[in-house]
Amino acid sequence: MSTRTWFPILLLLLGLGAVAWAVLRVQLPPADFTFVNETEIKSLDWAVVTGIPEHRIIGNIFEGLTRLDPKTLEPLPGVAESWDISDDKKTYTFHLRKDAKWSNGEPVTAGDFLYSLRRFLDPMTAAEYAYQAWYLVNARRYSRGAKGIEPGDAVEVELNERPAGALPFARGEVLHGQLIRIDGEDDERVFVVEIDGQERKFRAGEKGDAAAGIEPAKQVLLDFDEVGIKALDDYTIEMQLEEPTPFWLELLNYHALLPMNQKVLETYGTPDWTKEGNIVSNGPYKIAFRRIRDRIRLVKNEHYWDPDRARLNTIDALAITPQVTMYNMFATGQADWITDLPAIVLRELIKSGDAKDELDPQPYLGTYYYLLNTKRKPLDDARVRRALALAIDREEITRTATGAGELSAHSLVPLGIPNYTPEKFGEENVKEAQRLLAEAGFPNGRGFPKLEILYNTHQAHQTIAQLIRKQWEKNLGITASTRNEEWGSYQTSIRTFEFDVARRAWIADYTDPNSHLDIMVTDGENNNTGWSNAEYDRLIAAARSETDEEKRFELFHHAERILMDEVPIIPIYYYVDKNMLNKKVRGFYRNPLDQHPLSAIWIDKADDELAPSATTESPPSNVNLSNGDVDTE
Repeated sequence: MSTRTWFPILLLLLGLGAVAWAVLRVQLPPADFTFVNETEIKSLDWAVVTGIPEHRIIGNIFEGLTRLDPKTLEPLPGVAESWDISDDKKTYTFHLRKDAKWSNGEPVTAGDFLYSLRRFLDPMTAAEYAYQAWYLVNARRYSRGAKGIEPGDAVEVELNERPAGALPFARGEVLHGQLIRIDGEDDERVFVVEIDGQERKFRAGEKGDAAAGIEPAKQVLLDFDEVGIKALDDYTIEMQLEEPTPFWLELLNYHALLPMNQKVLETYGTPDWTKEGNIVSNGPYKIAFRRIRDRIRLVKNEHYWDPDRARLNTIDALAITPQVTMYNMFATGQADWITDLPAIVLRELIKSGDAKDELDPQPYLGTYYYLLNTKRKPLDDARVRRALALAIDREEITRTATGAGELSAHSLVPLGIPNYTPEKFGEENVKEAQRLLAEAGFPNGRGFPKLEILYNTHQAHQTIAQLIRKQWEKNLGITASTRNEEWGSYQTSIRTFEFDVARRAWIADYTDPNSHLDIMVTDGENNNTGWSNAEYDRLIAAARSETDEEKRFELFHHAERILMDEVPIIPIYYYVDKNMLNKKVRGFYRNPLDQHPLSAIWIDKADDELAPSATTESPPSNVNLSNGDVDTE
């Protein structure tokens, strides 16, 4: 059956979903390139987001000191046209290009990076990824606020009132001095600071105590001048690292370490500075408009320093979550790139080879796993956690719920990092799982409380949760239910520990075991399990200062062994990409980080036979797209 013959059947099965999108689209001139960006993004404020959909947008409208080669992932010059590294590999000096500009035509300077980093580390920003900057000297202490200072430190006192003449959303007036002592405890702490030769007392909050000579202040924290970043001039930045960090140049490409236009943020405030008409960016693209639950349209930034690199004039990023709708958008020529598709369709396309020019799943550095809330009983017992992990049949999951050739995961660190072999917790072993559960006081599941599995709304996550629920019931005799939440609510539930078991995934930010292992340190912003182990923390810290790769990786091995023995997380499978591309797309390279800068992509219009509406074979005749292939009752 031809592709065109299948279209009306496909649309009927999908409840005319793609037609609805077409109605929206007809009101707009078509973009040069359209891709499905999955869920509605949480924000364009890169300091507070954590998701891949956000990164796909932010990473293309902003540019850091470095960028990554789309094929090799080698760090390349971004806003910095060159850099020098000291012999001890702890001092980096970046030379900024003078033709780098914001999308409003203003120059990008060293001050924009310092302003951005200070805001990122500010404890009041509450950036979950603040730890990505802790490689800089004293960055961690700054981000800890009052908890990061002690008598004798140079400190800054931010007052509640803004300086005279400041923009509406500027920071409060900042005083600089030396901390003499801290009186009291907790919320009643009084910070005694010597400023210009005089001792002054401050308490955080709106009210001080005039009778006691205590002034109110927004916060007292380490002086930012103590953090290892300096603007030597408008176009030179010096960074001092705590220890040699082999992936530092890669990390500077990451969306959490981008520059920010101070005037724009202080004029409009958060979150209004991110709205169309307000936002100013410095990447190869800029925001044209955003329609909630529809799309973000990007257009070329005419002020970008390398205007010829971006070959697409307009790009649409569609907010579509259902996999079936994603695939239909692709099959009907309304999307040039989709990142996911129904497992049953995926398996049949791979098996038949009908879409070999558009679909080529490759492993990348990502792990799909479950978080266990160790703050709740009985998940605080390592025997229970291990029993849950050993009772899961991962082969059934990868055989029926995924479909792209994913491999069962038995470690947090994925396969594929050069010279590193992950530590595994063991294969499925139902008898051992039953023994451990009985030893923990729950023979055959008797007396075990009902568990709830939380996941963000997505067909595959639902299918996997239902499979695991049934496996636990069959193998351990315990009962579990499932709960799905949209992306924003799901992230809030994770952060506030409002779950028993929760779906999670981690994609490497750089090609190093540390990218996965560092998230599990005590109180890590992305630990989200409540688990803590002092020896694990020590090993991860020791690895940061070890320059010999073999010794460094050995430290990681010991740390991961502890993690896999105590199992606060349950690895499920390692990711492979499910990117499906129009045959005419060029400049898209499959790589271990699954990162694809839009500025590298272009459309080859040389062959009219490869028109978007005929870029895929018809769906296999034995595929019913109205439902997934696994019972999700």
